[in-house]
Formats: sequence, structure tokens, C-alpha cells
Amino acid sequence: MGTPQFAVPILNKLSEKHEIVLVVTQPDQYNSRKKTVIYSPVKQWALDNNIEVFQPLSIRKDYQKILETQADIIITAAYGQIVGTKILNYPKYKAINVHGSLLPKYRGGAPIQRSIINGDKETGITIMYMDRKMDAGDILLQRTIPITESDTQDSMFEKLSILGSEMIEEVLEGLVNETLEIKKQDEKLVSYAYNLTKEDELINFNNTAYDVFNQIRGLNSNPGAYFLLEDIQIKVYNSRVADYSTNMAPGNIVKINKKCFDISCKDGTVISILEIQLPSKNKINASDFINGSGRKLLSVGAKVN
Repeated sequence: MGTPQFAVPILNKLSEKHEIVLVVTQPDQYNSRKKTVIYSPVKQWALDNNIEVFQPLSIRKDYQKILETQADIIITAAYGQIVGTKILNYPKYKAINVHGSLLPKYRGGAPIQRSIINGDKETGITIMYMDRKMDAGDILLQRTIPITESDTQDSMFEKLSILGSEMIEEVLEGLVNETLEIKKQDEKLVSYAYNLTKEDELINFNNTAYDVFNQIRGLNSNPGAYFLLEDIQIKVYNSRVADYSTNMAPGNIVKINKKCFDISCKDGTVISILEIQLPSKNKINASDFINGSGRKLLSVGAKVN
């Protein structure tokens, strides 16, 4: 049970030694502009490998298909719906989840993004039993990896999906042989990584430049962080913390040069904007913006929101 690309390496690894009898994924999406149906990466993988696909609108209401499928275990990885206890308890080895954080830290739907936005230096994968409460089941196995300052949401999704795929066979063997050291989560250490909202995407220049830098890379590439300049939404996909300070109040353009433009942040810190996207346009380097449509929009001292 999974939906995004994060789950595909795990599927690949499982298929090497095990029979996948059913793939459950979110319903197809429809791109109204291109008038095309979009399959999830997990569905596309299943179709490419001739495996049956089930796509209920609500897994809480439409689950009989799963109960009628002969399976030893359910493995979920970023499926995207809450799964009921009838499903969780029916297989021999029950249901386990591959989660992108070091539980009990960052329970919820956006653990990878939140870890980067919050400036964490490490994260990891937890594989645990699924439970009625969100991400609260007993831990079967954990592994840790560093978050570098060059990492973005995209790079960490890829790294963690590969890590999860490397861990899954060890977990399955441990369940069968009863060799895993199963641990309960410490409820005193619980924190949550709720799904991102539109408010999370708006850059707050009243934070330090380093916090803004983390927000931008934590949202890169989807949905992207943004600010408003003359009521135009400008998404930002790459930035760096400038090596100088300013006396300007937060949220003002401090400097414009050939490669970037700089915006003041909290405590005199400055963020350099390197890659942007205007509405209905492709991503471009800030230098192209500065030499193009940005000529009329950018000026030192201009206020951004």
C-alpha cells in the first residue's frame, strides 16, 4: 500500500524475493489543463509488473477486496489514507509501515519536509507495526542518516526511500524468525509533522536567513516556498545565506547583482535568492529574472511579503 515515488524502491526490493499479490494506491488524478489522467508512481510500477491494483476512494469504507486477498503481510509506504483495524489485523504478520522519520519524532504526513524546515541534522527510517493511532505502533527497526545543507526535500525522499528498501528484507526475516528487538515508542518524546498547508509555503522574512534557507529547501520541489512582490507570487527553489549583514528591516531587497538578489531577514541576516518561478512559467535562475522581467519589479529597498 503506497502512492508516491518514495514507495517504488521498496516495491522493487520486495519483488526480488516475494510475491506481491495486490498493490493498493490512491485514486488516479486528472490534469484538467492537459486533459490527461495521472497514475501514481506505485500504480505505474504495478502495471509495468503485471500486478493487480486496487484504488478505493476511501479505504475505511471500501476494503473487502483486501480482506479477500490471500496475503501474509501488508506493507505500507506513504499510502495517504488512514487504514482501519480490520485491515491491519487480518494478515498472519499483520501490517507494517515504512515511515520517514525517527519515531516517535515526527508522526504524521510530512516528516521529511518538517525535518529539513526545522534544521535537523539527521533523520532516518522507522519500520513499525501499524496501529489505530497515527504512526504509534511498536518499532521493528530504525536506521539514521544525516541531513546535509545541500539536501532538499527531493534528495531526502530519494535517500530515505533507498534506505527503507535496504531495511525491509531484514524486517521480514526478523518477523518470520522472531529475532527482532521490538520496542514501544516513548510517548513523552512524541512530536508531529502535520501535512503542509498554504501558510507553510509563504516565506516569513521575520525569521533568520538560515531558517528561510531551510524552509526553501524543505519545500523544494513540491510545493515550493514563495513570497509576494507587487502581489506577484514568486516561488523560490534555491537560495543561500549571504555572508554579510544589513540594517534594513526584514523583508526588503538589500542588493541586486548579476547572479542573485538579496532580501533582509531577522537579526540583520540576509538570504540570497538563486532560483525562482513566476506564475505559469518555468523555473529560471535568478540571473535570468534580473535581466528579464525582474528589471521592472526589482529595486533596492522594495518590500516583499
